[in-house]
Amino acid sequence: MPELRLRGLVKTFGPARALDGAELSLRGGEVHALMGENGAGKSTMIRILAGLDNADAGEVTLNGAPLRLGSPAMAKAAGLRFLHQENHVVPALNVAENMHLARPYPQRFGLVNWTALRQAATDALGRLGASHIDARSEMGSLGAGDQMLVRIAATLLADEVAPWAYIMDEPTAALTGAEAAALFRAIGELKAAGAAILYVSHRMDEVMALADRITVLRDGAHVATRDRAETTRDEIIRDMTGRDMATLFPQRMASSGSPALAVRDLRAAGLGPVSFEMVEGEILGIAGLSGSGREVLLRALIGAVPRAGDLELRGVPLAADPAGAWAQGLAYVPPERRTEGVMPRRALAETVTLPHLSRLANFGFFRQGRATRLVRRLAEDVRLKATGPNQPVAELSGGNQQKVLFARALAGDPALLLLDEPTRGVDVGAKFDIYTLIRDLAAKGAMVIIVSSDLPELIGLSDRIAVLNAGRITETLPAAGLTEAALLTACYKRES
Repeated sequence: MPELRLRGLVKTFGPARALDGAELSLRGGEVHALMGENGAGKSTMIRILAGLDNADAGEVTLNGAPLRLGSPAMAKAAGLRFLHQENHVVPALNVAENMHLARPYPQRFGLVNWTALRQAATDALGRLGASHIDARSEMGSLGAGDQMLVRIAATLLADEVAPWAYIMDEPTAALTGAEAAALFRAIGELKAAGAAILYVSHRMDEVMALADRITVLRDGAHVATRDRAETTRDEIIRDMTGRDMATLFPQRMASSGSPALAVRDLRAAGLGPVSFEMVEGEILGIAGLSGSGREVLLRALIGAVPRAGDLELRGVPLAADPAGAWAQGLAYVPPERRTEGVMPRRALAETVTLPHLSRLANFGFFRQGRATRLVRRLAEDVRLKATGPNQPVAELSGGNQQKVLFARALAGDPALLLLDEPTRGVDVGAKFDIYTLIRDLAAKGAMVIIVSSDLPELIGLSDRIAVLNAGRITETLPAAGLTEAALLTACYKRES
């Protein structure tokens, strides 16, 4: 089996050292996960492998022989293929045409042989286990997962150099659960055929399920390479952050007092009736399987979907529209930051201030100076790493994009913060920062409702956890001392 080795890689950008003696080995027939917090050096290592950057020091070898990767063409000639989370496709062309974009179309008598083109695409999709995709389908009609499978299948077409290694950077970030499962099956097919997979992801469950070996970088340096079968999540987190899992969640604070939020007989599509109360400073977790109603609950509270019921915040009826809810002291962080939360190509300050424009205006005129000062203060509060308020959100890491949404939520000093999958797609270090923000906000008296599919997160952050099943709360459990097994059992238990 081929083996690619990187040893002692050093790379600096001005005064910043992105890699400081990093190392990695990649073998055919294995999935090797590369993990680390944002800024750990993962992206720089991938850029060196792709021939986009040159290392200042260190060596790269293939089967023991020096390998020069000075350009993308050299990386391709070495059998390396790169798949990023963004699907760069031509939506108006069909699947077969997209698969042949980087290579000559087959010809017959000087004309494109469309039959051969479609057959080659169909054969490649079949080899990947993706025969459900029709090579004649328009690319834009496919979901993100199938588009990813098409891009992988394209690498299986006849080429001058057959690929043997695939570098996948956060490939499931934009995929549904079913789409991710299809990708994992494709990865299994590639691995069985002898290919190497370098899998870069913040999603610990994926890594622990897929990887044969795991390498962790921290501050540009190699920390550890471990066999997945001989390590644990806690060890990987300690390698990444330098702290134990037990310190990942800030200390739970006691909350008491009279109810400040009263929800009675809340109904919405797929939800209800749901009733519960919360006191100031309380963190309420919401658990449930997909389709349990957890996806609807927060949208109903913020007024983003039609609802019925009696809802009061501090004795005042809750507004039934998002603008009114934000003005009343609610704040909402949606589950999909790219499509529902941020404006990627606009300045981060615009995302932060959007729900608060009226507060930042005098006599109808927007006060830019006031807005800039607010954004700078909030950026410090959430430990946002950015060049300034005018930096486009798209240039920020996933964790920092999530912090932009938290800055927006905090700008209005919310009485009730609604969080839907608040740490999806962010690294462990950013998670700790977000958890600290949530705890600090609760300590100041705000109420927080968290919907999350991450059971350790729910248990570690919440004071109580309400379990939704078929649109109703079937059980409410104290989080202290609760085990993942007990919570999962409650999620599967049907209402009697």
